[in-house]
Amino acid sequence: MSEQTTSNITTAAEGTRGAQGGHGSQTGQGVQTGQGVQGIHQASTVPQTSDAPIGRDDLARLVARDIAPGSFVNLGIGQPTLVSNYLTDEQDITLHTENGMLGMGPVATGDQIDEDLINAGKIPVTELPGASYFHHADSFAIMRGGHLDVCVLGAFQVSATGDLANWHTGAPDAIPAVGGAMDLATGAKDVYVMMTLLTKDGKSKLVPELTYPVTGVGCVTRVYTDKAVFLITSDGVRVRETFGIAFEELQSLMDVPLIAAGA
Repeated sequence: MSEQTTSNITTAAEGTRGAQGGHGSQTGQGVQTGQGVQGIHQASTVPQTSDAPIGRDDLARLVARDIAPGSFVNLGIGQPTLVSNYLTDEQDITLHTENGMLGMGPVATGDQIDEDLINAGKIPVTELPGASYFHHADSFAIMRGGHLDVCVLGAFQVSATGDLANWHTGAPDAIPAVGGAMDLATGAKDVYVMMTLLTKDGKSKLVPELTYPVTGVGCVTRVYTDKAVFLITSDGVRVRETFGIAFEELQSLMDVPLIAAGA
């Protein structure tokens, strides 16, 4: 992505962050027609900030910019780990890792790699000045005790009301791997999800109701995807910005009624 495109994404994000509200049930935000679900708000209020879907690194950069200064944050396994590479010193973000560390830095490379210094996904990481280490039980007390401002997780599905499914697909041969996801989902003040919007067969992962086993109920507040950023609010699912796709086309891919964030 070019510097200009990245700048456009930042501007759109800053201009619409105030549109997010709390959780709640969805109340008639669209109508079902023969052409599928239709959003009821004008699409012109949703900025398209990129000419194409954005990649993992640009999405991680966007998530990093959205995290409030001074926050205590946990980054989940997989794609969310990339967010640590784009946090700035000025943000003063403190990263927590489930296996017992506060003050985690970016992913380690080259001579920085210490095989004894890893995150919960077993990826070598760096430590920042003032970093601390503690027992696994103390780490979970931080997670369960409401001491994390934000956690960023991957997902198989997110429902229109913020329910999260990210530990099991329900397939008989799948290996269950809930880990600390349920503790993070219910303990963090805000839960951001990073994922591709569509499955390999073109189905939306943002759905009216979960069909996979549930990790947490009504916990997700934002969903960052390669095609759009969604805000899960008490009014329904709001689209903050899109990437390489118009609002109307985005709606045609989904069974969830969408609302333009600026409406």
